[in-house]
Amino acid sequence: MLYKLYETQRSLMEPFTDLAQSAAKMYANPLSLMGKHPFSQRISAAYDLVHRLGKDYEKPEFGLTTVDVDGVDVAVHERVEVKKPFCELRRFKRFTDDADTLIKLKDQPAVLIIAPLSGHFATLLRDTVRTMLKDHKVYITDWTNARLVPMSEGEFHLDDYINYVQEFIRHLQKIYGNCHTMSVCQPTVPVLAAVSLMASRGELTPLSMVMMGGPIDARRSPTAANNLAMNKDIKWFENNVIYRVPTRYAGAGRRVYPGFLQHSGFVAMNPSNHVRSHYDYFQDLIKGDRSSAETHRMFYDEYNAVLDMDANYYLQTIRTVFQDFSLINGTWDVRGVDGKIERVHPEDIKTTALLSVEGQLDDISGSGQTEAVHDICTGVPKAMQEHLEVEGAGHYGIFSGRRWREVVYPIVKAFMLQYQGPVIPVANPLAAVDVTPKPAKRAPKARAAARAKTPDLASAEITASETDAPPSQVTEEVAATPAKAPRRKAALRQK
Repeated sequence: MLYKLYETQRSLMEPFTDLAQSAAKMYANPLSLMGKHPFSQRISAAYDLVHRLGKDYEKPEFGLTTVDVDGVDVAVHERVEVKKPFCELRRFKRFTDDADTLIKLKDQPAVLIIAPLSGHFATLLRDTVRTMLKDHKVYITDWTNARLVPMSEGEFHLDDYINYVQEFIRHLQKIYGNCHTMSVCQPTVPVLAAVSLMASRGELTPLSMVMMGGPIDARRSPTAANNLAMNKDIKWFENNVIYRVPTRYAGAGRRVYPGFLQHSGFVAMNPSNHVRSHYDYFQDLIKGDRSSAETHRMFYDEYNAVLDMDANYYLQTIRTVFQDFSLINGTWDVRGVDGKIERVHPEDIKTTALLSVEGQLDDISGSGQTEAVHDICTGVPKAMQEHLEVEGAGHYGIFSGRRWREVVYPIVKAFMLQYQGPVIPVANPLAAVDVTPKPAKRAPKARAAARAKTPDLASAEITASETDAPPSQVTEEVAATPAKAPRRKAALRQK
């Protein structure tokens, strides 16, 4: 009922928000009669603010069409590589006619970025993707708004999330031989489970895992968000935040945690900050500070765009991560696509390097929650484990903004290069890699040897004119083995 009431209220408000937008433009136009009013700037600013507070925010676009690679503008084409009912695997493929740049691009690491399914769209990681594109082949999980998924597609559980991640990792391994993974916030837990299950089966695991600001162990330095999840039972969540999608959407009848409720929770965590931000926006409009006003618009266009989460996935995440602490306690069982139940054993991961990143002022995942991953991944050699605490950074600062670009990214880049290994050219890389599960419990030494022989798709980034050329006509270069990562800053501690 609450969802229906919200939609009704939004529909009734829509004409008024559109009118407010029109009025703001008329009062802002100095050539119009209204623009000659002595208080036209203030009236325009007020109408603009009303419009932005009442409008409906749709899913934003990534909007990444070019990227600067060492001073050369490289074209970027965004496309869907794998489409699942609740998620799309997006690739940002780069094209260039510059020969030297082409050689750099085709030998760079492939990275799977697992975006959070916790309210916002994957475009929240736009700055992450933009920065990574300079030195990596980038893929990202783009989760679908559950209200747009028909009931005929079935339910979506945390187990399905884990199965999706494994499928996407295998997809990149089939193309490039292997890949790196980067999980931001919520997905750190299911990504660790996915890689653990692959390791337990004897499958090839990613070269590295970068885990950023996630609740691996939510008991450490619990935040307000953690406390809510830990102190309310599942029945409370079912009765207070779960509703059915109204009939106007494709997913009508699906039980979801609505995006508008999640957004209310986000704002409630720091209401004074949002009030101050909107007041500053109002003042910027009056002063004619277009740059600051546009910065505000860009941030809130992203922040206010939210999606619905399938109720089964949400409730299972609450129970598994924040109440039973199944990952830390070693009691997590996951159902695979074949229906088989498997226990998650992080200690089975042995050849995947591990970097954890935390913000000193993170109010979403408290201090030590992500670092806890090192305590349970006991099979990974200590020399392959590192932790970074970013001084002065909040939750968003570790993957977006200046600190991400200047402090975090250089370390992430060096860490991945350290474990990338040489690129081996192959005539037909799509057919060269066998990713079928290997016999369980293969010796680490044997697995390391196999990893060294695994080919990378050197022709992955080619010029547009070469797209249709047979593989044998694509020039391939063997990259030299990268040097070890540079010495880390004081905040980076080797585990």
